[in-house]
Amino acid sequence: MAGTFSVAIVDDHALVGLAIGPLIDGASDLEFVGAVSSVGELRQADLHPDLVVLDLMLRDGTTPVENVQRLREREAAVLFLTSGEDRFLVREALRTDALGVVRKSAPPSAILSAIQRAARGEPIVDTEWAVTVDADPDLESAPLTDRERSVLALYASGIGAKQVATRLGISENTVNDHLKRIKLVYQRLGRPAPTKVELYRRGVEDGYLPVPGRT
Repeated sequence: MAGTFSVAIVDDHALVGLAIGPLIDGASDLEFVGAVSSVGELRQADLHPDLVVLDLMLRDGTTPVENVQRLREREAAVLFLTSGEDRFLVREALRTDALGVVRKSAPPSAILSAIQRAARGEPIVDTEWAVTVDADPDLESAPLTDRERSVLALYASGIGAKQVATRLGISENTVNDHLKRIKLVYQRLGRPAPTKVELYRRGVEDGYLPVPGRT
């Protein structure tokens, strides 16, 4: 289907698929391809969705990290669903390559919006995410210079290196040098950020970008 993103649900509670599947089906830019109870079952069914809406706490003994790795190997983006019952697991999920986390208790419109944004490759950052970050005692802020913070804030907000250079009045090569240094700093802190999505997260974590919807 042209102009649509395929979405699958992985959740071992069948009611989740019954509740969220119709939301996905009703969106003009999404195609619901099915709900299964595990990542293994998704692979067995040979489904290759653009996005997988993944339960954070599956009861098959798998972890968020290994599930995201297996799904990314299939080139599927991942959005976690959570009941918010385990803060440690939420922190673990946010340190994976998943695009974000959405609560199962959120209004249907908010869940659908998060799925649509994730299907387009946008990071999902909300107040639940921010509370988790605030409560993380192991989170060490990156010691960036004022110029590096400006580069990070502009680049991670969605524009390219050339536009960042124009706004700051510096060369594109200088912007790229700053980005290399920023990524190296985060790598050394154990908070790698090789992609723009992950740089966006780091910017929010360290206060260089605002948390959407947070006052």
